[in-house]
Amino acid sequence: MSEKEMLKISVEEFSRIQEYMLSCDKDSEVYRKIKRRYIELKVILTASGINLTELDIVKE
Repeated sequence: MSEKEMLKISVEEFSRIQEYMLSCDKDSEVYRKIKRRYIELKVILTASGINLTELDIVKE
C-alpha cells in the first residue's frame, strides 16, 4: 500500500471516528475507547504533515 493510500484511509477513518464520537455520550465507555483511536489517528496524520484544522470537528 502506498503512502498516499494509507493517508487517504487514515483521513477517512478520522472523519468516521469523529462522527461516532459526536453521536455518543461523552461519559460513556464507548466514547473513551473511540477517543483513544481518535488521538492515535490525530498523531499519525499530524506527523504525516496533514493539516487537521478543517478536518477536526471534535477538537479534543
